[in-house]
Amino acid sequence: MNQPEVLLAIESSCDETAAAVIDCDLNVLSSVIATQDELHQRFGGVVPEIASRAHLSNILPVIDEALRKSERKLEDLSAIAVMTQPGLVGSLLVGLTAAKTLALVLNKPLVAVNHIHAHLYACQMIAEEEIFPAVGLVVSGGHTNLYDCRSTTEYELVGSTIDDAAGEAFDKAAAMLGLPYPGGPHIARVAQQGNPKAFRFPRTFIKDERLAFSFSGIKTSMRYTALGQPGAREEPLPLTEQRIADLSASYQEAIVDVLIAKCHQAAKKFGRKSLCVGGGVAANQRFRERLDELQEREGIQVTIAPMSLCTDNAAMGAIAWELLKQGDIADLDVDVTPGLVRHRS
Repeated sequence: MNQPEVLLAIESSCDETAAAVIDCDLNVLSSVIATQDELHQRFGGVVPEIASRAHLSNILPVIDEALRKSERKLEDLSAIAVMTQPGLVGSLLVGLTAAKTLALVLNKPLVAVNHIHAHLYACQMIAEEEIFPAVGLVVSGGHTNLYDCRSTTEYELVGSTIDDAAGEAFDKAAAMLGLPYPGGPHIARVAQQGNPKAFRFPRTFIKDERLAFSFSGIKTSMRYTALGQPGAREEPLPLTEQRIADLSASYQEAIVDVLIAKCHQAAKKFGRKSLCVGGGVAANQRFRERLDELQEREGIQVTIAPMSLCTDNAAMGAIAWELLKQGDIADLDVDVTPGLVRHRS
């Protein structure tokens, strides 16, 4: 019996080196991720030069492990997919160079994948029925973007943050509170013991008609509340365990309030009854609870990427099969498109 066709997907847009083997029925035969959290922890964020050097060390072992776990060989591959945008330029180039080399040597098609679109497609991978057209939200350490998703591969950016991403806001707040990096999961864990109404943090643009986000103000508010204002006569209260929990819960609730409000606003604006959510912050349990409430209250079908596909990974590169069906094959001179995604409202 012939085995289904398989492709190799490569992801290196930021600080995870990942590879996955996926068959044409969207079965993930293997997914391998090499993280760099320990390398960047002392800096409280990703250092691009360190990230790209780590990718150089990890890329071949990760690809080799993905093939081994899938029980497939290089000659079994039908195509090579690679994330080419957006992200850190040095990191993206490592993955693209590896993908180009394999495509050239094996004489296989090369598929350039948009990392953000892949996060949204991850929702379709686990859905039992077609979820598009839909509103899509990708929320992570580098992105907070809203899309009008017309089909599995047609995504129009309709809103984004004008400054910081939600995930970055979580990481920076965690650093202020003395919590480890990456901060998002630690804020969520500590918040479980806190009072979400203990502090009133700003909810920027929550009632604005624009589909825009801003999280710089809430970071400043956290700094002043937790550490005191410069030149203030009174010293800030000590960061006891309970105070940290209350600050975390209140901060988390404010960010989640904005995310939920904008998802609802976008769904109404574009007349969509389906919402798909991906990215690292989609793993936040409180956010997931609020999305469930939105679905029940407004009748919007909400599909959230599974935990394994929320943070950066190569398995979501399965979107390459959709691109291959459309004949969307990249030339070997394709380049990366680094940077963040911004919507001009």
